[in-house]
Amino acid sequence: MEQRISTLGRAEASVLQTNKVIRNTYMLLSLTLAFSALTAGLSMAMGAPRLGIIVTLLGYFGLLFATTKFRDSSLGIVFVFALTGFMGFTLGPIISSYLALPNGASIVMQAMAGTAAIFLGLSAYAVTSKKDFSFMGGFLMVGILVAFLAGLGAIFFEIPALSLTVSAAFVLLMSGLILFETSNIIHGGETNYIMATVSLFVSIFNLFTSLLHLLGFANND
Repeated sequence: MEQRISTLGRAEASVLQTNKVIRNTYMLLSLTLAFSALTAGLSMAMGAPRLGIIVTLLGYFGLLFATTKFRDSSLGIVFVFALTGFMGFTLGPIISSYLALPNGASIVMQAMAGTAAIFLGLSAYAVTSKKDFSFMGGFLMVGILVAFLAGLGAIFFEIPALSLTVSAAFVLLMSGLILFETSNIIHGGETNYIMATVSLFVSIFNLFTSLLHLLGFANND
C-alpha cells in the first residue's frame, strides 16, 4: 500500500514538473518572439545592412553556446534574449528586402500566417494526441546537418535551385522539430525550459525564413 502511494506521489510530481516546464517554455517563447520582433523592427528602422553569413553564424553559435552553458542559471535567460534578439536583428534586413518588392507586404504576411498556422497546428496535435515523437530525433539531426551544409553550398556557390530545395527541406525539418520538441517536453525528455524555448524559437525562425524564400520564388520575386 505504501509503495503504491509512493508511486502515485512520484507520478503526480512528474506531471506537475512537466506542466511547469510547458508553462515556462511557452511563456518565455512568447516573450522572446516579441523581443525578436522588436529588434527586427529596430534593424528595419535603422536601415541596417545584412551582417553576412560569417558574422551571423559566429554570433548565433557563440550566443547558443553561452545559453547552453548557463541554461541552469538566471544568466541563461539573459543569453536567451541576447540570442533571439540577435536573430531578430539579422531578420530585419531580410524582411526589408521583401517589403521593397511590389507585392512584398503580401509575401511577408503569408509567410507569417503560414508559420503561425504550422506551429500552432503541430503543437496542438502533439499536446492533444500525446504521441511520442522521440523516434524522429536521429533523422532530424542528420537531416538538419545535411540541409545546413547544402544551404552553405547554395550561398557560396550561388545555386538558386539548391537554395530553394534547402528551403523546402527546412520547412519539413522544422515542422518535424516542432513535433519532436513538444513531444519531448510532454513526455519529460526535456526538463529545461530555456533549452526547450531555444529549440522551438529556432524552429519558428527557420520555418518563417524558409516560407518567405519559397513564397518569394512563387511570386516570381
